[in-house]
Amino acid sequence: MSRRGHRASLPPVDFSRPERIQPDGLVVRHYNMAGRVREYDFSTLPVTEPVQRSLAVLFAARCDPNHWSVHKSSKSVWEQVEKFAVFLAAQDASPSCMEEFTGALIDRFWLTMASTGSNRAAFRTVCSLLAQDERLQSGPVADALARSVPAHKSTRQSYTTAEFRLIKLEARRMFRSALLRIEDNARHLERFRAGEFSPGNTQWVVGEALELIARDGGLPRIPGPSGQPYIAKKYRRALGGQATEVTWQRLFLSRSEAAALGVLLLAEYGWNLSVIDRAEVPRATPDPVGEGQVTYRIVVEKRRRGGGSWYETENVTDHGAGTPGRLITEALAATRFARAAVERLEPGTDLLMVSRTGRVGTDHADKDRHPNVGPFYFGLSHDDVKWWTGKAGLKGSPFQRGRRTVTAVEGREPAQHSQETHDRVYVLPDKNVQEAAVPVIADGAEEVVEAARKAVLVADLRDAPDPADEETATADCSDAGASPWPAPGGGCGASFLLCLACRNAHVHPGHHPRLALLHQSMEGLRSVLSPPLWRRDWRDHHARLEELKRRIGPGGWAHALARVTDTDQAIIDHLLAGDLNP
Repeated sequence: MSRRGHRASLPPVDFSRPERIQPDGLVVRHYNMAGRVREYDFSTLPVTEPVQRSLAVLFAARCDPNHWSVHKSSKSVWEQVEKFAVFLAAQDASPSCMEEFTGALIDRFWLTMASTGSNRAAFRTVCSLLAQDERLQSGPVADALARSVPAHKSTRQSYTTAEFRLIKLEARRMFRSALLRIEDNARHLERFRAGEFSPGNTQWVVGEALELIARDGGLPRIPGPSGQPYIAKKYRRALGGQATEVTWQRLFLSRSEAAALGVLLLAEYGWNLSVIDRAEVPRATPDPVGEGQVTYRIVVEKRRRGGGSWYETENVTDHGAGTPGRLITEALAATRFARAAVERLEPGTDLLMVSRTGRVGTDHADKDRHPNVGPFYFGLSHDDVKWWTGKAGLKGSPFQRGRRTVTAVEGREPAQHSQETHDRVYVLPDKNVQEAAVPVIADGAEEVVEAARKAVLVADLRDAPDPADEETATADCSDAGASPWPAPGGGCGASFLLCLACRNAHVHPGHHPRLALLHQSMEGLRSVLSPPLWRRDWRDHHARLEELKRRIGPGGWAHALARVTDTDQAIIDHLLAGDLNP
């Protein structure tokens, strides 16, 4: 199954909230996509009140969850507006209103911001904000606001193969240890619930303790002589103390262990930290062939997209150890007790990354994060990653460099970003990619030539069907008897996948949805099959569909995918399964 699925484009969100600008015209409220609010007080800016109010109006126009889906975005822009306000206040003749802004003023602001990449980015953001004011949309000031500012070129590089292997090894070691611990205690709890232990013995007490931990997130504490609460003696004796390692960690991940799981999700799927932080629980779909394989439908949040199109779905299948879906199976197993406890406390939370924290009831100052539910913590913060790297003996967060490694070096395909961004930001500047490309350029060129020779789209593209043609699974055939691949008993003996390579085949718009679906399905196979196997069985067919896609164009191809029918789906499923023959 495909790791990459369709984009779930949602309608614009309407939270039915009060006006974003408060009655005083100076306080702006930003509701993020979770409905939580953050306020920005423009009266604190060191500029005149008319300028404060004008900036507030421009800022409020973007405080929409369909534009800024998270508070991190609005907070970043607010900090840049503050820099601009400080600059204005330092001018000999600080403007008293927006009408007094000049091109020279914006040019001076540029000179103060041009020295570093972060300041240049702040300049672009402020100019983008100011350019929305009608009073600044003409004349020299408009020209100054439209100044072209080259984007800062990142110097971040991917990990070497050895470096990334070490990171994955440390993450796997920590998470695997946690998973085995949870599974071992889960079996003990099952035996306790089944009544296999004699009441009162040590094994029974351990089972009773696990039942309480699973239900409440921890064991009850009673006041000690000094007033310090402690766990009852019978549990301490049976469990081996009252440290977290022998109490609640028996059934729950610690935050560092959750961070290790996050690193594995990064390494497997190329997800960035924000995607992992807010990942929903994947849904398992039924196994259509009854072989025990589980396919998970994963909803991936893409915060920067905005406009209501925040999500994309990915499908991964657990074919067994070492396959992409196995990690999802393990993640669900490791978090199942925590998720069940959360569901009892706050039904409908439905987040995958749940761990146990010692700071019970602590809420997040960052309102983009889901607040704790009892002793349970959601997602991964930068602090969690820092703690994990410290425990693993590593330096720096592995997420940004790691994601670059997965997308540019290992996976070599976009992950939650466009192909253009993938090439421009991840692949072309990366030194490891450049070095790896040198010895294979000649071989690659030869392979491309060979593939082009084999995988030629020969079928005739037409605007309408010919009544004299015979319909096949992928095209219409004008003369099966003249097939380049004759069957021993006459007629065509080729797979329907070869129709696009046959001069007797005719393709019209009625075939486009089915062929677009076939192309998408082959992309999915590419993500689960070994590269040699995929190249052997599917590369040439895929190349012909790529050529068809190019000739139809992106708009026509997208329209074709939107017109896929259940019949198309059934035909392609049978075709890929190999049980649809000429």
